[in-house]
Amino acid sequence: MAKKSRQSSPNKLVSFLHDERLRSAIGILLFFASLYLSLALISFFFTGAQDMSIVKSDMYSDSEMKKQIVNWTGVKGAIIAEWLVNDCFGLSVYVILVPLFNISFRLLKISNVKLWKNILVSLLFLAWGPLMLDFFFGSLFDKTFFSIGGVYGAFLSDFLISNIGTPGTLLVILCTFAIFSIFAFSSTVPYIRRLFSKKAKPTDIENLKAKQEKGGIDKSDEKHESEDPVRIGEDIVPDEWKNRESELEDDVRDISEIDGIEVESICSHSESHQIEEEPVVVTVVENSDDNKKASKDTVGSDGEDVTIETIEGGDTDEVSENMEPYDPTLDLSTYKYPTLDLLKDYPQQQIVLTPEEQQANQVKIISTLKHFGIGVKKIFETIGPTITLYEIVPDDGVRIAKIRNLEADIMLSLAATGIRIIAPMPGKGTIGIEVPNSNPKIVSMRGIIASRKFQEANMELPVALGRTITNEVFTFDLAKMPHLLVAGATGQGKSVGLNAIITSLLYKKHPSQLKFVLIDPKKVEFNIYGEIDRHFLATIPGAEEPVITDTSKVVATLNSLCKEMDSRYDLLKLAHARNIKEYNEKFINRRLNPLKGHKYLPYIVVIVDEFGDLIMTAGKEVELPIARIAQLARAVGIHMIIATQRPSVNIITGIIKANFPARIAFKVVSGRDSLTILDGSGANQLIGRGDLLFSKGEVPERVQCAFVDTPEVEEIVKYISGQQGYTSAFELPEPDIEGEDNDLSSVDLSKRDPYFEEVARYVVANQMGSTSNIQRKFEIGFNRAGRIMDQLEASGVVGPSKGSKPREVLMQSDYELEQLFNRL
Repeated sequence: MAKKSRQSSPNKLVSFLHDERLRSAIGILLFFASLYLSLALISFFFTGAQDMSIVKSDMYSDSEMKKQIVNWTGVKGAIIAEWLVNDCFGLSVYVILVPLFNISFRLLKISNVKLWKNILVSLLFLAWGPLMLDFFFGSLFDKTFFSIGGVYGAFLSDFLISNIGTPGTLLVILCTFAIFSIFAFSSTVPYIRRLFSKKAKPTDIENLKAKQEKGGIDKSDEKHESEDPVRIGEDIVPDEWKNRESELEDDVRDISEIDGIEVESICSHSESHQIEEEPVVVTVVENSDDNKKASKDTVGSDGEDVTIETIEGGDTDEVSENMEPYDPTLDLSTYKYPTLDLLKDYPQQQIVLTPEEQQANQVKIISTLKHFGIGVKKIFETIGPTITLYEIVPDDGVRIAKIRNLEADIMLSLAATGIRIIAPMPGKGTIGIEVPNSNPKIVSMRGIIASRKFQEANMELPVALGRTITNEVFTFDLAKMPHLLVAGATGQGKSVGLNAIITSLLYKKHPSQLKFVLIDPKKVEFNIYGEIDRHFLATIPGAEEPVITDTSKVVATLNSLCKEMDSRYDLLKLAHARNIKEYNEKFINRRLNPLKGHKYLPYIVVIVDEFGDLIMTAGKEVELPIARIAQLARAVGIHMIIATQRPSVNIITGIIKANFPARIAFKVVSGRDSLTILDGSGANQLIGRGDLLFSKGEVPERVQCAFVDTPEVEEIVKYISGQQGYTSAFELPEPDIEGEDNDLSSVDLSKRDPYFEEVARYVVANQMGSTSNIQRKFEIGFNRAGRIMDQLEASGVVGPSKGSKPREVLMQSDYELEQLFNRL
């Protein structure tokens, strides 16, 4: 198989910068740096007086400073803390710890706070806090070891006092405090409005009404009226009352802006002057894990009664309104779907059957049937790309079995390569005779992909296979099949059909939504897809090639898929979801917590090209996991497609047939093979070259498979592989190693691996015993990592295997390890 194409340097850099591990590493680094700074600043309060003389003095050497500094974080911490507090911002510097910790939490995806607000508020406080502290309290702390406002606060305070005086400085402090409050607290503006607003008395309104009725409004009243009063009915409401209504709305809006709280406000007024009389009911719904209770409180706000009803309880998994839905495509947000110009556009053949040929075939069919005593009332045809369907309505009293027995006679009269009689046509009351066209039409994959039916298909795994007899695009949802059996003789179009299925899915699905497991014992069919391993392929840990060509690795891969299936069922159980669609919807809507192990689950499509070869080489070891996956994996999004050119009963067994209800049959050589695939005849009467029958437990439907050539697939693969992908292929769970659960007495600890001690220290230090982790960390093969794990188990470092979960680490310290090494 060809080696994977290497990424260019710019693509590697972009992939590295988008790597989730880099983001997490920066978050951890920033968290511990913030923690170190916090300890240095906290310790400054207790040790600053003793350390200040040492830090400020030039008489001490570095070694002497290290001995005499008592700050918890050492010399560097003492220097940093003293500089930030005394030489910069004073006690206000402690506020910078808040955005630093929040940034690290966001990088680690622990918190979803709004960083811009944290950073803005912190910067505003750093600009205002030192001035305020030094102005009000600077003289009280002159003789202490720290400056409450720092050098910055003292300089700014002295500068303002010397230029605008003490009253002017006080006004500046109050002004900046108001600006700071506006940005820090959303309720500041409504509070200022309430503070400076003036209430209108009901008597004022009555006087205005009386003057209006008498017509005795003086010029001052006219001036008041010209200020655009609010008219409700016949009442005139002054601007003060208009402001009161807007203030009340601001109050309710402020309550609704509380993060994590769902607010429902009900405010109904018949007249404007009833605002003060009508209470406002605000229902606040909070989440609580303990119990559900409701409480009502009535609070006054400038003469208004506001009833607040709090309901505690609810589903803790419900998404906050302020959180956007999770986007699984965000990691590869620049990914572009393949374009239509990658596929070849075959010339459209408008005429596949001339009217003269149609008329001649009709006459031949009628004359042949009449020769055997079968009259025909009506006959009409449906022209397809490769087949023309003639439907006849026989005379009354004609037995259907009699027409079926005339198949060979009709084929002889038409000089056709093969015909198929459908008697009767389902739901039509006619008998169908399928006759091959003398000038068949090529069904291009480009036309199928570009069709409206495929582009607008609302399916989980849409597959466009070709065109039916009526020239309609034939599509189906692989997720509803849920598994597919493809069989046919050699050279009849199986490989083209599999490529058409893969191409359909590549054109409709994002790499985050779909993964392929490609098993190719022939080694030549799927190797072309190896270059998109970082986008669409899934492999087991330690796989040397993304496409599985070694039959000895097939069993391990199938067992790994079984583990993946069991793991997904555990996630569905925890999420109370019945299938992968419900689970992913919950995860996208952020109703599942990733910290509890939940993650977005892509669909996995397993395609086995030559199933017969696997059965001959591995037998039950292959058939049993395939049957288990076919029986259970539908709900968790794992779907199988197996293909074979030997549709015999010892290959397609009863277990396989029972679990693969959807089947595609290309041309086979005998009726027995057709019976094995479709449970009926018909596949032996196909004409080949992509002509197929699709069955899902009903009457098989005849379809002409779309033709997609190897150069077209190469262009699609090249287009996808040239884009940014994940760092590696999707990794399936670690499969069981053969003999892993056997007696470990056969493990010879005298022939330990050279990496034994290093791996043991790594496992004990990280308290995680996983073969795949060892393999990645030490860059060794999977089998070697498995042997080392057996040696660690035999020596008592780790416990026995627990399936897909990491092993339990039995040793807790390096001291125990050293004792073990001495004994060995």
